[in-house]
Amino acid sequence: MCQKAIYPGSFDPVTYGHIDIILRAKKIFDTVIVAVAHNSQKKPLFSLKERIEMLKEATSGMDGVIISDFDGLVVDYARKNNIGVIVRGIRMLSDFEYEFQMALTNRKLSQDVETIFLMPSEQYSYFSSRLIKETAELGAELSSFVPEAVQRGLKNKLKIK
Repeated sequence: MCQKAIYPGSFDPVTYGHIDIILRAKKIFDTVIVAVAHNSQKKPLFSLKERIEMLKEATSGMDGVIISDFDGLVVDYARKNNIGVIVRGIRMLSDFEYEFQMALTNRKLSQDVETIFLMPSEQYSYFSSRLIKETAELGAELSSFVPEAVQRGLKNKLKIK
């Protein structure tokens, strides 16, 4: 196995698709740092603290998974923390173009940090946090999409009974 990798994202909220990518990354890396982006450009439903707490609960018991947060460029966080690989999940072809552009930009910013793409299981390939939030607002049953802590969080945030 290789050293450590970072899996950055907004995780608003964390889904079973994210967890699948974390588990896949753990097969390759000793340590996977799941880093929640502050990202002031997005308007997250959950606060940074809430997203971190949901991720900690969803990954409890996973050895070598560390939940953290970062502000700014992920390559800067990676260099500061001696992380050589960024993990990105690709669900559909539509994700690839954006992720490819980001990977090339990150490579230009830091030649020491590589990006790898992992695909989730097909059962999670259509999940997105945005879609989960929209589905939750319409009162759908969420247990096959997100962990229990996220279900509770969505119900509280969206005032769903």
